[in-house]
This record gives sequence, C-alpha cells and structure tokens, in this order.
Amino acid sequence: MLYILIGFILGFIIPYLARRFAKIMQETPTLAYALYRIITPTKHVTKQKYQKNHTYRTLKNKYIMRSLGWGIITASILFLLSIALPQNELPWISFFVIILLMLTEIDKKIQFLPDILTSPLLIGGFTYATFSGMLLGNTPIEATQNSALGAIFGYLIPVIASLLMIKKHPDNLGGGDIKLLAAIGAWLGLANIPFIILLACIIFGISYFITKKRTAAFGPSIVLATLLILFLLIY
Repeated sequence: MLYILIGFILGFIIPYLARRFAKIMQETPTLAYALYRIITPTKHVTKQKYQKNHTYRTLKNKYIMRSLGWGIITASILFLLSIALPQNELPWISFFVIILLMLTEIDKKIQFLPDILTSPLLIGGFTYATFSGMLLGNTPIEATQNSALGAIFGYLIPVIASLLMIKKHPDNLGGGDIKLLAAIGAWLGLANIPFIILLACIIFGISYFITKKRTAAFGPSIVLATLLILFLLIY
C-alpha cells in the first residue's frame, strides 16, 4: 500500500517536472541548479490573469488530468513490482522505473534526454549491481561484471548502428538515447540489451505508422521496451 501511495505522488508530479525541465534545459544547468529551479520556479500566472484567460484554465485542466494519469500509471507499476520483487530489491527497481517514466515525459515534451537524469541512472545501475543486483547475477562479482558489460554494450550497439546508418539517417539516434541505453544496460545486464533495442525499434515503427509523425522522440519507445522486458524477467 505504501508503494502505491508513493507511486501515485511521484507519478502525479511527472508532468510538472517535464515542464520545468523544458525551461531549465535552455540554460544548460548543473544538477544543483536544476533542483533549485524545480523547487523554486521563477514565473507564476497571477490569479487575476488566470480568471480572465480561458486558455490558462483549459491548460490547467489538461495538466491535472495528465498528472492524474501518470499518478495512476506509476502507482500501478509499483504495485505490480511490490507483488513480484523481494523487499530488498523493491526500492532499487522502483527508483529505476520512476526515473524512466520521468525521462519518457520529458523526452515527449522537448525531445531531449537530460544528462542530469541519465547520468545518475547509470550510476544507480552500478550501485544496484554492487549492493543488490538480483536481476544481474547470483553473486556480487557476477552482478557487477554483468552491469558493466551491459552499460558498455548498451552504449556501443546504438553507436555502431548509428555509424552504419549515418549517411541516410543522420539523426536516427541522439546522444541522450545512447546514454539512456547504457544506463539501462547497467540495470538489466548484457543479455537483455539487444532485445530491448530490437523491441524499442518495433514499438517506434508501430508508433510511426499510427501517428505519421516525421520526427518523434525515441526515448518513450526505449522505456516501454525496457518495462516489458523487466516484467518478463520478474514474473
């Protein structure tokens, strides 16, 4: 029950964080400055302006509904994790999932995956392998090695793929996508990275044919593929 409540609260603020990052990333922030700007936003809509402008009210209603949707999704995912995972694993994987969901909303909004989230996610993967690492191996040494190899190949595979396709598709993968895959490799290990990349490409292709958008964020497809593989591993 506690994880459901935590998941709903953290999920509810995901749209807010995405909005803040959309403004913050224009300023090339450090992690400390980003945290400061998230906690203390610089601009507010006055009450009088809000009451007179119907657009603000409409946007606020959409924002609240989006926040509620993310809250329900995050709470549901953490509930499912709490059923399947041991108590010592649950905080680690919950952190992993919540950061992935934040990156999904941010990438959809600004088509950019900030280093101030992907870098801590990578470090978190190595830390998880050192202190817990059930998904990575039976021993700490095995988990640590698998985490390191997962991060290396999570970085190298998309880099090599990008080099092979760079003439026809120069913008096929951004640096943020590659760093995200490296971080995911640190959490889920070498064996799962090829499946995640393949599944992400399939999801992205299906999304492209449905929406017909020429440019779209690849991060949400990576995250969805990762969550599907994660649940296959733990269930």
